[in-house]
Amino acid sequence: MSAPVKIMAILAARPGRADDLKELLFGMVDACRAEPGNLRWDVWLDQADPTRFVLDELYTDNAAVAAHRGTAHFQNYFSKINDIAERTALVLDPAQVA
Repeated sequence: MSAPVKIMAILAARPGRADDLKELLFGMVDACRAEPGNLRWDVWLDQADPTRFVLDELYTDNAAVAAHRGTAHFQNYFSKINDIAERTALVLDPAQVA
């Protein structure tokens, strides 16, 4: 049986690019949530810094993550994100989750 995969990405907008980052992320919500194998795709905003966002993603397995990365909306995101934000992404396996 495959294990779920969690992705947490912290995205800090480059100076003057917060609106671009917000638009890019919010524009992906519906498409990402509609992907087969996607269980969660949420955008969070840091209370202490309105230019920092966190993506909270959950997929059924690694195949669903690979399929996500092959979509046109992910490819568009990936082609733009480094110009818009500093990005730290963690791909996580369950250790002790409910």
